[in-house]
Amino acid sequence: QVQVVESGGGLVQAGGSLRLSCVASGRTFSSYAMGWFRQAPGKEREFVAAISRNGGNTYYADSVKGRFTISRGNAKNTVYLQMNSLKPEDTAVYYCAADTYYTGNAYYEYDYWGQGTQVTVSS
Repeated sequence: QVQVVESGGGLVQAGGSLRLSCVASGRTFSSYAMGWFRQAPGKEREFVAAISRNGGNTYYADSVKGRFTISRGNAKNTVYLQMNSLKPEDTAVYYCAADTYYTGNAYYEYDYWGQGTQVTVSS
């Protein structure tokens, strides 16, 4: 069984930064592609960023490109989402997802999900 656990959410002012972390356990971490998604109240879950198993390929939603950076430390079984220049519209629950085969923006392709961490950006 694969477990995915996010951390690092919180309250920050607009223009500030946060770093989210996600630990995946249960199999060799480097065998998973990882993704970040978010869901704001009353809205559908949306893609934020993804990273391939070896970290060589990264993908971003247009809304976060240039502000967010996804990275992974396979030795620590952890994927990170560095979020800079945060905006109130970034407020959402952020979810980490893992999949053995898929790297991309389709949430339904990911098999393993965390419980989410709340990010709130005040104006």
